[in-house]
Amino acid sequence: MDTFLKYLLVFCSGGLLCLPAQILICKTKLSPARILTGYVVTGVILGAVGIYGRLVKIFGAGLRVPLTGFGAAMADGVRRAVDEKGLFGALTGGMTAAAAGLTAALVLSVICAALFRSKRRR
Repeated sequence: MDTFLKYLLVFCSGGLLCLPAQILICKTKLSPARILTGYVVTGVILGAVGIYGRLVKIFGAGLRVPLTGFGAAMADGVRRAVDEKGLFGALTGGMTAAAAGLTAALVLSVICAALFRSKRRR
């Protein structure tokens, strides 16, 4: 039963994180790209000040998987790289920390583009 409650907490926290985005899409003229960018920036800010890591310990993958988690991972990578390499780490740390996710997204995008063709709009 403990595992079920953990999964329920992850599911609900991820859903609550996505709820404001859906409201913004439905009620405003903001494009989804702007909303997604806002989520990444929010993750970077919360990760930089140390709040996001504490929330992830409580809610797990429900917060780590969405775009805010990507932003927080980039902020954490920058922090670690600056500690190791100095100011140059600010330029490389975010991409190094997010390299696996970015590579997976790129490879899967290329595979999907090769397998499926888009239809023309009329």
